[in-house]
Amino acid sequence: MTKEIIPIAVKTIFPINNGTAVFLGNEKKTFVIYVEHHLGEAISMYLEGTQKERPLTHDLLGYLLASFGAKVEYAIITDCEKGIFFSRLRITASNELMEKKVVDLDSRPSDAIAIAYQQGAPIFVTGELFAKVEDMSSVLKNLEEGKPGGEQKEEGESGGLDEIDDDDLDDSDLEDDEDPPSN
Repeated sequence: MTKEIIPIAVKTIFPINNGTAVFLGNEKKTFVIYVEHHLGEAISMYLEGTQKERPLTHDLLGYLLASFGAKVEYAIITDCEKGIFFSRLRITASNELMEKKVVDLDSRPSDAIAIAYQQGAPIFVTGELFAKVEDMSSVLKNLEEGKPGGEQKEEGESGGLDEIDDDDLDDSDLEDDEDPPSN
């Protein structure tokens, strides 16, 4: 029995007071993970194709993989326990005899997303996790329309994206700042 995997993409990234909210999903559902500011900036740079003066850590890893003939096949967000998301990177390489080696590496979702975009690899979520994460589609829509927290704004009242704060996105149970437990 194979587990269902669902293709997703980064829909948008919003800086908030204590990090960055990364909205992920597809046309059916949107969910959010929270990452440190610098990781949110890295993901944003890869999404926008921003040229960098010097390689970022994710670029260095990409160069290292390429130098060994390896590549990222995909990133997959696999689970969420106590507000901490878990993911893996699927990396493949072939030797000179065309023997294929497949390795799944445990990764923070923020790193997996950045590396996947840097490598042009797809991002997935397990069907089980996708079913249990809260749908944040309406929150994202309200934020894009300048209505933080879903509030209706009166004509002339402020409420743009530059005013998003932590109360608009409840990240109390969805931190990605911690490393997953080691096995």
